[in-house]
Amino acid sequence: MGRLILLNGPPASGKSTLAARFVDTHPLALNLDIDAVRGMLGGWITQPTDAGLLARAMAKTMASTVLDAGHDVIVPQFLGRRQFVVDLETVADASGAEFVEVALLATRQQMRLWFVERSTSAIVTATQRDAQLLVDRPGGWEALDEMYDDFVELVRSRPRTRTIPARDGDTDDSYRRLERALAGDHGSVSSMTGRCNLPERSAHEESP
Repeated sequence: MGRLILLNGPPASGKSTLAARFVDTHPLALNLDIDAVRGMLGGWITQPTDAGLLARAMAKTMASTVLDAGHDVIVPQFLGRRQFVVDLETVADASGAEFVEVALLATRQQMRLWFVERSTSAIVTATQRDAQLLVDRPGGWEALDEMYDDFVELVRSRPRTRTIPARDGDTDDSYRRLERALAGDHGSVSSMTGRCNLPERSAHEESP
């Protein structure tokens, strides 16, 4: 039986790195980066909302195909709204797969710092460039802050979500935490009141 793993977390929190590492060690598992799927749509930046909805619809079909074959699917995605989480859970149920939610937690300040650092890095992927394009649009930073708040509230509202600290140590450390989370080792996976606490919701700081 396959698993559909939602790896939720802010931009630059290490989702893509961990998802890539996961499929490297799980043959025929799918790293379903929805932003990469969206990037395949021509001129998506001119209609980002419609492109995002279409990419998600495509992603659900892709996930079903892989799950029906008995393999894992990992979805590294920054989500702040409940509907697509429910959609993914429905896809997993329809395939008889386990649905696992993992959230990488970081403060708002960490998210902003990591995002800026990534955007100025010499090595930037296409999906990272796309994320920067969205933030560079008018109101982009404010929208990112709002989505961060929504992400925090979403995780609070989903008590079965397994949370781990983002970018705490090197990649090996982070991947070991992910493996323990997926195994259901709650000795190392925080609860809502555990050692990896959810950030408090607060007023938006000024954009850098």
